Amino acid sequence: MSTAEIYDAVLTFDDEQVPELIKAELENGVDVHVILNQGLVAALDEVGRRFSEGTLFVPEMLLAADAMEAGLDILRPLLTETGAKPVGTIVLGTVKGDLHDIGKNLVAMMLEGAGFRVIDLGTDVDPGEFIAAAQEHEADIIAMSGLLTTCMPEMQATVQAISQANRTRNVNVKVMVGGPPINQEFANAIGADGYGMDAPAAVAQARALINA
Repeated sequence: MSTAEIYDAVLTFDDEQVPELIKAELENGVDVHVILNQGLVAALDEVGRRFSEGTLFVPEMLLAADAMEAGLDILRPLLTETGAKPVGTIVLGTVKGDLHDIGKNLVAMMLEGAGFRVIDLGTDVDPGEFIAAAQEHEADIIAMSGLLTTCMPEMQATVQAISQANRTRNVNVKVMVGGPPINQEFANAIGADGYGMDAPAAVAQARALINA
């Protein structure tokens, strides 16, 4: 029994085996942070690498995320008990006018697996909701997604509202954007701090913004 088995179980999408392996490791006295980092976070990084190489695709990435989430359900309360600080806090949501959430949900699971505290506001989120949640939870990043090209102006308006709140309301939060119609050029044009072309890239970008 080892964290390598947890790692392998995530990569084979075994959402029943992952929690059982984690429970066994905990019973053997393995530190919860070791299980998280060597079992889940390392698997998450490998999923991202394979996706970037084109050897793993979105359906498989969703299955891996489900397996990882099953493990996090076991570890989450234990991490809270140890007082472990998250890597950072991210407020996440799909912009107003868009009810799609599959991509957002995948990003949320992968961010949480990477050690972030994620405040998921769901879909159809207006600028004020993003800003209020960022203030309430002292967020480091607001991450917003959109599937529809018709919602791109709403994304721009939201980024502008957050920028103004940073100046006038001492919010001090960075902004990430993503979604099928979004690209780096658009992210730059609307003043976003970061852009993730897919879920693994979003995790990498969030890490970069936190460490900047």
